[in-house]
Amino acid sequence: MPNFIVEGQHKLKGEVRISGSKNAALPIMAACLLTNEPCVLTNVPDISDVHTMLEIIGELGVKTAFKNGEVFIEAKKISTSKVTNSQVKKLRASILVMGPMLGRVGEIEMDFPGGCVLGKRSVHAHTHALTDLGAEVIDDKNKLHFKAEKLIGTKIIMAEASVTATENAIMAAVLAEGVTEIRWAAMEPHVQDLCNFLNKIGADISGIGSHVLKIKGVKNLQGGEYKITSDYLETGTLALAAMLTHGDVLLRDTDPEHLDSFWEKLEEVGAKFTLGKDTVHVKPSSDWTAVEKLRTAVYPGFATDLQAPFAVLLTQAKGESKIYETLFEGRLNYLFELQKMGADIDILNPHHAVIRGPKELKGVPIASCDIRAGAAMVLAALCAKGETEISNVNYIDRGYERIDEKLRELGAEIRRR
Repeated sequence: MPNFIVEGQHKLKGEVRISGSKNAALPIMAACLLTNEPCVLTNVPDISDVHTMLEIIGELGVKTAFKNGEVFIEAKKISTSKVTNSQVKKLRASILVMGPMLGRVGEIEMDFPGGCVLGKRSVHAHTHALTDLGAEVIDDKNKLHFKAEKLIGTKIIMAEASVTATENAIMAAVLAEGVTEIRWAAMEPHVQDLCNFLNKIGADISGIGSHVLKIKGVKNLQGGEYKITSDYLETGTLALAAMLTHGDVLLRDTDPEHLDSFWEKLEEVGAKFTLGKDTVHVKPSSDWTAVEKLRTAVYPGFATDLQAPFAVLLTQAKGESKIYETLFEGRLNYLFELQKMGADIDILNPHHAVIRGPKELKGVPIASCDIRAGAAMVLAALCAKGETEISNVNYIDRGYERIDEKLRELGAEIRRR
């Protein structure tokens, strides 16, 4: 596996375009299984998770192609309801084929999905929603095997505001008979993007952007072309990269309104930035102040996927910052890597840590623990003194399109080895 070699403390300067959202592209790709007509998705990031999802979908007998940020999917004929591809165990988002397969062919059989090591991630929320719609559980102990003679619209109160479980419920409901109401639905920008795509190809979904969705079932969906929304997580990550190097960077083709809680925290720290309609201009700043509390929450709260990158900034802020990770066990494991670099951190339990700053970070060998922790390691290396070697960058490649190339274009000293 390649590593990143980063020489720190080079100011970033220039402009960079934000890629399409991984977390929007994957469910929308799965949603293409709901129609027998061709779908074309644009602004799709060229990352390993997208290629893995295409491989899984292709096993079902579906035609797929990917070139220059454009994905073609034609599910005219689905030849099997079984997914045996070993890639399922590498991608948590592979579970997103359940909803559309039950809606389209009435059966799905697959292994439990894998993905980042973020602690136990139950499938209960998925099972709860799909069985409410009329699916029968054949096996959920050794694998995921569900059948549905007919899906019937109903009122679903989600077991939790799970993004992927909400997305599976939405996709199963669009072809169900009658009306479905999903309460305590996740409302992240990528969930909204899935709903907007489905409506464009003939679904009837209202309440988009709220915790209550109403879905009137339709008999069939059409094909069409759709542009994937920008990746607000990449926006936040690159904004932090600019800050940590005291740089001057313009982020283009983004939607700043997806990150209200993030911008509020940056203001609390003392960052200097300007938000435009589809741009973010990060200006040089220093003498940052610690935040009283960084607490992750479901959208529109502070995104768990930006908690690790933001923590790197807190190592450079004056005072004591408290971090509360409310969504995933194991998400704070990256803090051990920051400690190796010299950060002053107390890890009180798997969900709570204290960071004291400012503390100069020094380049040492470190590793990526998951996709977002990997991004945090890159940020730490960019501001550290000396050279840092980051291993397990395959995690980073799963979620960020050409991040090393984009950083080099802004003036970073980063290379693969």
